[in-house]
Amino acid sequence: MIIYNPKNWFEAIFLFHKSDTFNQLKYVLIGFAAYAAVIVYLSLHYDHIFSFKSTTSIHSLLGFVFGLLLVFRTNTAYDRWWEGRKQWGALVNDCRNLAIKLNTQLPDQETALRNFYKHMIPNYVFAMKEHLREGVVWSEIQTEVIEQLDVVKSKDHIPNAIVQQMYVKLHAQFEAGNLTGEQLLMIDKELKGLTNNIGACERILKTPIPYSYSLFLKKFIFAYTITMPFGMASDFKYWTVPIVTFILYVFSSIELLAEEIENPFGTDTNDLPTDDMAVTIRNNVHEIFDTHKSN
Repeated sequence: MIIYNPKNWFEAIFLFHKSDTFNQLKYVLIGFAAYAAVIVYLSLHYDHIFSFKSTTSIHSLLGFVFGLLLVFRTNTAYDRWWEGRKQWGALVNDCRNLAIKLNTQLPDQETALRNFYKHMIPNYVFAMKEHLREGVVWSEIQTEVIEQLDVVKSKDHIPNAIVQQMYVKLHAQFEAGNLTGEQLLMIDKELKGLTNNIGACERILKTPIPYSYSLFLKKFIFAYTITMPFGMASDFKYWTVPIVTFILYVFSSIELLAEEIENPFGTDTNDLPTDDMAVTIRNNVHEIFDTHKSN
């Protein structure tokens, strides 16, 4: 995710980065500009063969309807992005609360158990981060605290296997009488929150925008822009070329941006900074458990 100063709007006008839609569309725009130039040339110099009446009013009307479709498309994609951000915000809170409750309620002599949770809570976060992508990166995981590591690696859902081990340890403390039923319920709330968070993120990930809707919008963009040079050449002459090329750039950019942010858990420039948030959670959890040592 790009961190920027929204107040420097003038600088942003002339700023291009690797994911800018202009870089992605530049060859399409060049080809379309050449196509538009040919249509305008034929319309102006061979008007007895290529005689087209102005369709500006028709395109204006269709453009209004098209604008509504693009607004709906953008809002839908942004809702998914913002919902993902809220779930990761809830994950941050659940991990902090879980670490605080475990650190204060576990018996003082259970240093090994504290060390287990100190690493397993961040393990869950890093496993969740990559589970929402293409699979767990084991180099990010503190594997020395995971019991039956080979069994865990064989699971399809690594975060579930990690949180299950945390539940097993917690239940053992309850059976040993080190935790009361009330304490167990208090801690269970945050543990349950971890699985609720990943479930909500999976819902976003596995429920994309309906294919038919996305396909229709792309066809609409193509048909709308490809016909514009025919109806505008008589009014705007060669100015038609930059005008229609810019319109294609705007409409296509909105669609590309919507596609990028509708899955907010990837590694695109405008996706959520889940790598940074995972590191923040790990640092916070370690700090909480290290506080007990200093006391």
